[in-house]
Amino acid sequence: MNLHRSGMNERKILVTSALPYANGSIHLGHLVEYIQTDIWVRFQKMRGHTVYYVCADDTHGTPIMLRAEKEGITPESLIARVHQEHLKDFTGFHIQFDNYYSTHSAETRFFSEDIYHKLKNAGLISVRAIEQLYDPVKNMFLPDRFVKGECPKCGAKDQYGDSCEVCGAAYAPTELKNPYSSVSGAKPIQKSSEHYFFNLSDPRCADFLRRWTRESDHLQPEAANKMREWLGEAGENKLSDWDISRDAPYFGFEIPDAPGKYFYVWLDAPIGYMGSFKKFCEQKRIDFDQFWQKNATTELYHFIGKDILYFHALFWPAMLENSGYRTPTKIFAHGFLTVNGEKMSKSRGTFITAESYLQQQLNPEWLRYYYAAKLNSTMEDIDLNLDDFIARVNSDLIGKFVNIASRCAGFITKRFDGKLVAGAQYQQLRAIIDEHFANWRPELIEKAFEEREYAAAIRQIMKFADEANEVIHQLAPWEMAKKPNQEEELHRACSLGIQLFYLLSCYLKPVIPGTVEKIEQFLNTQPLAWPVLTESQSVSHLLLPAGHAINAYQHLMTRIDAKQIDALISANQQSLLANDKANDLKQNNQSAQAQQNVAPIAETITIDDFGKIDLRVARIAHAEQVVGAEKLLKLTLDIGSEQRTVFAGIKSAYDPEQLKGRLTVMVANLAPRQMKFGLSEGMVLAAGGSNPGELFILSPDSGAQPGMRIK
Repeated sequence: MNLHRSGMNERKILVTSALPYANGSIHLGHLVEYIQTDIWVRFQKMRGHTVYYVCADDTHGTPIMLRAEKEGITPESLIARVHQEHLKDFTGFHIQFDNYYSTHSAETRFFSEDIYHKLKNAGLISVRAIEQLYDPVKNMFLPDRFVKGECPKCGAKDQYGDSCEVCGAAYAPTELKNPYSSVSGAKPIQKSSEHYFFNLSDPRCADFLRRWTRESDHLQPEAANKMREWLGEAGENKLSDWDISRDAPYFGFEIPDAPGKYFYVWLDAPIGYMGSFKKFCEQKRIDFDQFWQKNATTELYHFIGKDILYFHALFWPAMLENSGYRTPTKIFAHGFLTVNGEKMSKSRGTFITAESYLQQQLNPEWLRYYYAAKLNSTMEDIDLNLDDFIARVNSDLIGKFVNIASRCAGFITKRFDGKLVAGAQYQQLRAIIDEHFANWRPELIEKAFEEREYAAAIRQIMKFADEANEVIHQLAPWEMAKKPNQEEELHRACSLGIQLFYLLSCYLKPVIPGTVEKIEQFLNTQPLAWPVLTESQSVSHLLLPAGHAINAYQHLMTRIDAKQIDALISANQQSLLANDKANDLKQNNQSAQAQQNVAPIAETITIDDFGKIDLRVARIAHAEQVVGAEKLLKLTLDIGSEQRTVFAGIKSAYDPEQLKGRLTVMVANLAPRQMKFGLSEGMVLAAGGSNPGELFILSPDSGAQPGMRIK
């Protein structure tokens, strides 16, 4: 039956998720975004709106080129293989794209060149020479991440070309001592090269971005605040021009009329949204311009991780605005995933790929439901607590939701020819529902899904499920079935259960679509639409029709066994051990410059040397991203008597919001250093392994106060 709101204005919506990079596998952290987006898209489609959901693999850049070379295949072969792997993973978790494409396409090339030409004609592209390190063996300019050497400030070995992970200093790659290429091991030479820049500092861009941020709710409040920090006030010029070119050899699109120069991957990555949608429009004969032309009345939403907000909220709208295209209606940024309260860890077996989860034959809808129960509209991180995961799924989906159907369906098929009550019995059933469930507010669930407050929606749905189970428990149809003169009461009670189960299934369909597809077969219905009431209607107006026939009940979902989760963790740990053994074999053939797992102990110092270092307990009063820095966070540290600003190279390991309020340890008497991004007045202490992401800031025991000296 059609439950769409009568006369409801149909919306036309284009939705995208961030493009996964074609140099790695999809893992459970990635799935937070795609599940969040898919739920919202399915909800909107259930409401009868026209919604298109497109995505693509992000396929360009030096890492792709080097990986393909290492495997002895072409970049095109690599990205084609990864595309199939990614799409298989997404399909396994019921992520339903209308088109899943690749940025290495004729469509994305066209729009990249089109936007570039329009920006150039507007005077927003400039060319200037920059000094870079060059690998004489590979005959290529080296991106910062492919240069290593000794920190020019503290002397730490094997640091990347833009900042030191030991002392937090930022510098140019040309400042490294004893630099070497992580590609060939050769000592790089310094060469000059002309690069192309998008003039983001131009007042036209800065003024537009201030208006765009201020005049509409394009961004979540915390994202808008971050934008204001990046932009500064009117009259300030805090934005830097954006380097949009890379030198050959490079896998990507060559810049028109610039032989040997290629578009930087981050220029064409968001343009991949346009390329994917254009391909879909050509296949389905949809008007592309209706969604991308200036001042389009259709809606455009980007779901992204908060780590790429900078690209989507600054570069992307500025590019679109100044090249004659529409800008996004809204950008929805989400937080990161932790597992058991910590970053995903290979050593603990909690760095879990989508493929591994599915190979262990775990139900993907367990994870979809658990993520939904945690997600809201903010940029807060969410935690996959594995014990809570087991308990919540088993309690909610099995103990509350599926339990309703399993209690009632058998009696309907065996005793009443598979038909629900009709006639006077049906009217009595409606009266029971209006009496017991008058407080049901389906519009609250609808509002929560619309605003991406999935956790609130799930709480409301499970509240309804609790109330439904309570009524069924009070009626106790299993007891009625034992008595000879209660056939009517049994029929009505079990029909009530099935009707309530039907309504709950409608609300849960965006979250667990595969299970609800089985439910649609069991209930013998058309695909479930979103239940909508007018102001004068009660919940009983949403029921299946009187005398509706259902099919025999089939098992819908199993409980999670803790052993399954143990096996999943074990499988990932075993995979890690196998990889470690392979890496050990490789290390025997690597150069002497290869990084060791454990850094050697430094030279011996005296107690007097140590006494010169003034270590203090510090509270992180504020933490924020540093515009233009790949590895730095800007920390404001309270050391009791004053506050200090410190730039720390911990961006790869920590989100700023996670750090606020934490206690740490800082070197308080380190001479202030003027860095590219500001004055750094100290250093925080952190432990780190060989992996760049393995950084752990030091924290004093509870009871320590800001300003206390470490002795």
